[in-house]
Amino acid sequence: MDLKQSWNAKSMRWLLALYIVIALVASLQDLLHVPKTYSGDGRLYTEYNNYVIFKYSFFHLVDGKNLYQVYPSEHWDLYKYSPAFSLFFSVFAYFPDYIGLTLWSLLNALIVFFAISRLPGFSTKQKDRMLLFCFIELLGSIQNTQSNGLMAGLIILSFVFLEKSNYFLAAFCIVFSIYIKIFGAVAFAMFLLYPNKLKLAAYTLFWMLFMAVTPALVTGFAQLGILYKYWFALLREDHLVSQGLSLVGIINSWFHVSVSKNMVVLVGMVLFCIPLVRVRQYRNFQFRVLLLASVLLWTIVFNHKAESPTFIISMCGIAIWYWCKERGLADTILMILAFVFTTLSVSDLFPRAVKEEFIKPYSIKGLMSVVIWAKIIYEMLFEVGKITPGREMISTATGKR
Repeated sequence: MDLKQSWNAKSMRWLLALYIVIALVASLQDLLHVPKTYSGDGRLYTEYNNYVIFKYSFFHLVDGKNLYQVYPSEHWDLYKYSPAFSLFFSVFAYFPDYIGLTLWSLLNALIVFFAISRLPGFSTKQKDRMLLFCFIELLGSIQNTQSNGLMAGLIILSFVFLEKSNYFLAAFCIVFSIYIKIFGAVAFAMFLLYPNKLKLAAYTLFWMLFMAVTPALVTGFAQLGILYKYWFALLREDHLVSQGLSLVGIINSWFHVSVSKNMVVLVGMVLFCIPLVRVRQYRNFQFRVLLLASVLLWTIVFNHKAESPTFIISMCGIAIWYWCKERGLADTILMILAFVFTTLSVSDLFPRAVKEEFIKPYSIKGLMSVVIWAKIIYEMLFEVGKITPGREMISTATGKR
């Protein structure tokens, strides 16, 4: 191993250690934090309330209870994910919280690390910088014990497996992300860029059905059908009352106008799909990577549930966008602004007055994701194929173009 390879391996080991440390530190902080109340009744809840919600959803599943009602004696807020995710959480639920929470935090940290470190077409130095760019945002997400690191990692890994022609695992990653948060379905657009679409469709159908019915092993089919009705009803209601830090939230807070969420999502989907008319660019590696970045950002920009901890997903997209191509001054300025206003704006580096009177009321955390997503769409339409020839897609199975 030459000096450069040795340095690259050492830098990755240090970054792996960093990602493990932030998971352990975040877990310890949550476990040691004084319980707090979210309502006027004085009930106290742990700092890792989201983890408790996920954990108890599994026990509610096993006990034949409604997953989607309030259980104030156990946790604050509602469970909003699928029955399949509840069953998945059996991996953590039986452990004491100090073990289960730590394992959950490690999963969310390490899947992001391994997904980025396995990205093809990027140098080790680029991956190092991407991991450094994202780790503070990831720390914030893990401190909230949410599933956003897992979501980001699954979407990125689906791209990694598509590039390796491992369509079975690519389909698994996307389908699993949907059973966590349905906005993961946007990642199916990446399938259009690869051959063997019938195989991709077959694998997708398999995983969709597998994850849909597997919870019946503990609920029975009748109870599972009832749970899906409750879940869909909750998602519809949630869509009506929430706008988050999405584009809808920005429009509302900036211009004080009420816009149709469905119309904004429809326009966003149309804009997202327009670059896909460039069928000849499907063989261009840079085009495919930019579509991955677009998917990651779209799931935040147009997600009515976008909140601060979800932005690890969009920051991964911004990192992939910035380091996948030749960069100009405008790109660097946008990347710096994204880091400042997305990651640092909610930290103690910004005065409380600025956060309370400017950052939060005007949904500033979501702004740069909107701007950079728009630039990605522009680049996919007008720049890819002109500035960088790209790398043609090569089937790992056949070795042929």
